[in-house]
Amino acid sequence: MDIKPPFGYQDIAPLARNQKVRPLAPGEVPAFARNLNSIPISYTEFALVAREYPIIFTAAGSAESFAPVAVLGMAAGENLYDQNGKWAANVYVPAYVRRFPFCMTRVTLDKVEQQNRLICVERSHIDDKAGEAMFDAKGQPLEKWKEIERLLSEYEVDLERSREMCGILADYGLLEPFTLQAKFNEGGNPIHLSGMRRIAEAKIEHLNASQLKNLVKKGILARIYAHLLSLDNFGKLLDRKATKKAA
Repeated sequence: MDIKPPFGYQDIAPLARNQKVRPLAPGEVPAFARNLNSIPISYTEFALVAREYPIIFTAAGSAESFAPVAVLGMAAGENLYDQNGKWAANVYVPAYVRRFPFCMTRVTLDKVEQQNRLICVERSHIDDKAGEAMFDAKGQPLEKWKEIERLLSEYEVDLERSREMCGILADYGLLEPFTLQAKFNEGGNPIHLSGMRRIAEAKIEHLNASQLKNLVKKGILARIYAHLLSLDNFGKLLDRKATKKAA
């Protein structure tokens, strides 16, 4: 049986009902996210993410496959929302972070990918002494686990909707590459970000009626404009970086 860990996870194992797990403390930044300048987001998160982070699209495995991400930093390995291991206060924390150390992943058995997903946990968070039980002595789920399982299930469904959305955006030719260049007033090396995709707003008016109807029907048009509005949040990231430099 081959279990492939999701992005950011190191070594995962199927969750057993008799295991105790150390979940993230409130506001804790998992180790893998402390050196990330972007994090995957899902379909229903767009409105919440767009309030604080720039939303961009990146290539996901191939040049023709894309995924939405929230930008966390202005340089490789930089998370400007990590404040000494705590996520910045009063800021929405993406579900990809909140679900850690748990995840759902597909399993390959005899070289065949199974349809059903398996609930797994990062091995380093399995702690029979200091961890928390997710199930009672009879193997029944506790309330804490019910909440986590709901988050995991809803997130996986949401990811499928994200993949469908990105496929449609690519098929309609709406994604275009762009770069960002910025410079601080007090000098220093200019910032240059590349490898990003955004919606080419001018191309929307050239879609036919059927395509526009499909974008509205699937709720994609609203997310397009959430993404476009969120690009102004690069200014917030620059402010965070400037504050961090000053400190």
